Amino acid sequence: MPVLRTTLMAATGLALGLQASALAGTGVTISSYGQRALLIRGGGQSVLLNPYRAVGCAAGLGEPRVNAGVILASSELADEGARGVASGQFLVAPGSYRVGGLVLEGFASPHDRIDGRRFGDSTIWRWQQGGLNFAHLGATAGPLSGADRVLLGRPDVLIIGVGGGSKIFNAEEATAVVKQLNPKRVIPVQYVNGDAPEGCDQGGVQPFLDAMGGTAVRRVGQSQTLPGSLDDATVITVMQ
Repeated sequence: MPVLRTTLMAATGLALGLQASALAGTGVTISSYGQRALLIRGGGQSVLLNPYRAVGCAAGLGEPRVNAGVILASSELADEGARGVASGQFLVAPGSYRVGGLVLEGFASPHDRIDGRRFGDSTIWRWQQGGLNFAHLGATAGPLSGADRVLLGRPDVLIIGVGGGSKIFNAEEATAVVKQLNPKRVIPVQYVNGDAPEGCDQGGVQPFLDAMGGTAVRRVGQSQTLPGSLDDATVITVMQ
């Protein structure tokens, strides 16, 4: 009996391990909330990026009041990392974390173009989910250092702010980062549709698309599904 029990336990562990491995590479579904927050579901996990309150550049948008296993915030500014909007383990400080089977790495980057002297640092995130390597540069304006580029590697999916203003990459800066990292998919965020709310210094996505001239663009609406293995060429997916 002990031998049988040990054999069964080993077989069960192997089956669970194979199931987890298979699930990990099945791809993801990504939902957009106002071009600012993204909910990524896949590999048995759910990750919410940059929940916001409907203030500042997010004024007039519906707040992403959803449940997620983990919430990754670039900062705790109300329009790019508000606490209390969504449910889940909230992470904003740089560091290494393990949450629900995910390994998440966050590291500091200047939030502005003057080495963080105005807005301090934001947090850049990287992790693997559904077989894909993600990099989240949703709210920063500081240039990437050589160390940053080494840490990020070549992402399968790059989520990057493009709307410009005082604390978000503008079109030219975001384009330079894309060329440095050479991701397979680019999801632009942190921009406005139509007229900017009062006091918001961000613009739309079109200047970034123009700066990336020659790169394929797919307008996918509010949701998209990505397989666990992507074609090698860079594609921009605009979510609205």
